[in-house]
This record gives sequence, structure tokens and C-alpha cells, in this order.
Amino acid sequence: MKTIKTCLLALAVTTIAFAKAQTVDEIIAKHLEATGGKEKLSQVTSIYMESTTEVMGNEMNTKTTILNGKGFKNESDFNGQNIVQVATDKGGWAINPFTGSSDPTPMSDEEFKGSKDQIYFGPLVNYAEHGAKVELMGREEIGDVNAYKLKYTNKDSAETIYYIDPVTSYIIQAVRKGNAMGQEVTVTIRFSNYKKTDFGIVIPNTTNVDMEQFALKTTVKKVEINKPVDPSIFEMPGK
Repeated sequence: MKTIKTCLLALAVTTIAFAKAQTVDEIIAKHLEATGGKEKLSQVTSIYMESTTEVMGNEMNTKTTILNGKGFKNESDFNGQNIVQVATDKGGWAINPFTGSSDPTPMSDEEFKGSKDQIYFGPLVNYAEHGAKVELMGREEIGDVNAYKLKYTNKDSAETIYYIDPVTSYIIQAVRKGNAMGQEVTVTIRFSNYKKTDFGIVIPNTTNVDMEQFALKTTVKKVEINKPVDPSIFEMPGK
């Protein structure tokens, strides 16, 4: 009898876990479908965006390049100062004159672990193939939306919490640990103004980032999908 009860308990636990995994898969599948469909999203090899970013009462021009699975580069011109952040599948570096130096500086291991997922367009597209896992953490009120709360953990154990609108299936917010001026901060990113690109995928055109010490707003002005990208743009100068 004890053996039977143990087996039934194990079966119940397995069934609950399976049902929960199915729920996560369903939420992600709807999200991918809402943003263009998994097949179309999987065809994205690169994305190039030009944006304007408002920070501390100033506006700067920003260029972002992603070579899917290989590299991410974000360049901003802030009052004549060039700010650069790069992450690749092997490491990362940055140029930030506001830290006191205009020289390129390698990312620390912790910074790289938290930035590495930026090399992928769409964090939930083929996430398991990248060694990541996603768990459903229930629901949470984000403004007037009772959003699905998903915990995304990459293969380096860096975590991001994604909030998905159950009506639109768009990601409306992400929360992760980050680094600002050498200090660990909680980074809250809100996504809105989703629009379909000429390629047929849907992306947020407005992003609000709160990094505790300061906040910024980015508005996309131009998007090019699958534009040829020279991988050398991700190499740190001076190597």
C-alpha cells in the first residue's frame, strides 16, 4: 500500500509539473505568434535600429546592431561623448567617458553574464537551445494589467523576470540586475508602442529604462532586418 501511495504521489507531482510546463510553453507560443510567429522570428539573422534616447533632460542618438547569436553593439552620442556597449558570445566591453576614461574596458564576468542574452533577438525565441530555462511564477499586477510573470534563467544563472500581457501576449516589462557606474542596480524595462516591421515581425518602438540612479526613454526611428553585418564591429579596439 505504501508503495502504491508513493507511486501515486510521484505521478501527481509529475502531472502537476507537466501541466505547469505546458502552461509556460503555451504562454511563450502565444507571445511568439503575436510578435510574428516562431518561423518568421527564426529567420532573423540581424537587426539594426536607429533611435533617440532621452536621459536627464538631454536627447542623444543611438544605434543598435544585433548579429543574432554572435554580437550586440549599442552606440550613443551624448553631448559629443561616444558611449559604447558590446557583448558577444565570448565576452564584452564598453566605452563610457562618464566613468573617467574614454578607453575601451572589458566587462567583468558578472557584467558579461548579465549582458550576454542581448546577442539574441527575442529572448524567448529558441531559448532552450541557448541553454536557458523559463518558469511560470504566477501573475502580477503591472499597472492595470494582470500579467504573466516568467522567470528566465540563462545558462550562466543570470535571471530576468518577464511580464507578458495575457491579452496582447506582448512583453510589457522586464526586471533584471544590472550595473550602473560600477554599482549593482535593479533595472526595470517597460516596453510599449509595438509595431510591425516591413519584415513582418513586431517589436516595441518605445522602451523606458529605470536604473534606480537615473531613467531613460528610447524611441525607435528606423529598423532594418537582416542587414549585412561585419562581425569585426564587435571587436574591442586595441586588440
